[in-house]
Amino acid sequence: MTELLDVQIEDGIATLTLNNGKVNALSHEMIAALHAGLDQAEAAGAVVILTGQAGIFSGGYDLKTMQKSPEAAMALVKEGSSLTRRMLAFPCPIVGACNGHAVAKGVFLLLCCDHRVGVAGDFKLGLNEVAIGIPMHHAGIALARNRMPKPYFNRAVITAEMFDPATAIDAGILDRVVPAEALLPTARKIAEAMKGLNKDAYLKTKLKVRKDYLAHLDWAIEEDAKVGFS
Repeated sequence: MTELLDVQIEDGIATLTLNNGKVNALSHEMIAALHAGLDQAEAAGAVVILTGQAGIFSGGYDLKTMQKSPEAAMALVKEGSSLTRRMLAFPCPIVGACNGHAVAKGVFLLLCCDHRVGVAGDFKLGLNEVAIGIPMHHAGIALARNRMPKPYFNRAVITAEMFDPATAIDAGILDRVVPAEALLPTARKIAEAMKGLNKDAYLKTKLKVRKDYLAHLDWAIEEDAKVGFS
């Protein structure tokens, strides 16, 4: 366990638990910890469960860094985009176990998981960038467009609408919603089933399916580095 991320690997399943304060903010340090956790999972050939704390999966990027300067904000966004790009091409399946609220980059993490389970309750999931005065970056647009149906894509990206867990299924953010006490058991059951996949076939198929998407995401990350939030 680290200060920011708890990593538990058992029976071919790596559970990565975000542990960065009240909202699991994604800082440079948290992103580095997630890469380290993924390194451990990859070395073990383990299916990943990515989860947070009771009531909150992640509130997105660390606001202190985002508010320092446009350059500091974009540097953090580039690191985050590279993390999600890695997740999309990761050699083992990733199951997202969303404990409650998921905002901005928290949603982008879910959009990169193979299967997403959320909890029922008075929680909000969505992309609030426009609402707080940040034009959506190219990588974020690419990530959202790949997974979200067009009507919800427009509502989420352009008008920053937040969704309850049930609507988040229709919006492409979650695949199913369960009671809070069933979240991790359900995620583990899905991970156990994914352990049975042929790893070589899984990775080759995923990379074929996502070839054009990954190429576009690479372009988007580089374009964001050039133009920032303009």
